[in-house]
Amino acid sequence: MIVNLGLSEKLYDYMLSVSLREPEVLERLRHETDRHEKSALRIEPEQGQLMAFLAKLIGARRALEIGVYTGYSALWVALALPEDGELVACDIREEWAAIGEPYWEEAGVVEKIDLRIAPATETLKELLAEGEAGTFDLAFIDADKKQYDAYYEYCLDLVRPGGLIAIDNVLWHGHVLEETPQDEGTRTIQALNERIHQDQRVDMTLVPIRDGLTLVRKRES
Repeated sequence: MIVNLGLSEKLYDYMLSVSLREPEVLERLRHETDRHEKSALRIEPEQGQLMAFLAKLIGARRALEIGVYTGYSALWVALALPEDGELVACDIREEWAAIGEPYWEEAGVVEKIDLRIAPATETLKELLAEGEAGTFDLAFIDADKKQYDAYYEYCLDLVRPGGLIAIDNVLWHGHVLEETPQDEGTRTIQALNERIHQDQRVDMTLVPIRDGLTLVRKRES
């Protein structure tokens, strides 16, 4: 059996050269984010482009993001939404999101982004209490790994039948292979990966892009 362990740097650069269409405003936000001490939290541009592509493919108008960081992924998705689109973006650190807000404004999407600074579980509960169940087309989960199971269940309630949930870091730098992990985040991701694989409420596939991205489609019946 041949196992693909990843692209060489040269092949990765070639892939980007023939596929990446990153708007200049996004490129500048990416470079500014890379100067941040927590820059490893940023998704890669090819993943952002995939998220935008999926949003357009399913005709998304309402999207949900759990884990904003500097707003790089939010900007990718917001640009893909129609003029009347909305992205509810959840994070707990306003100072990090503030890095991206000038870029959102420059790109003309700041009015599309509803930034909610609070623990994401609180925001998700509020959305459900407000009658927003089944009203979102797309959700992206990229936040506290120990809460992934809760985020997944909330998103299943909030996303419409036929809608899409994308879950980042599901390979967790290879730690998912550990037989007796000591880290709670690793154990949570392992359990969620197994549960989604068996979850008959959804169609799913795991894409080996960067640190692993699981795509979940909520079944219509």
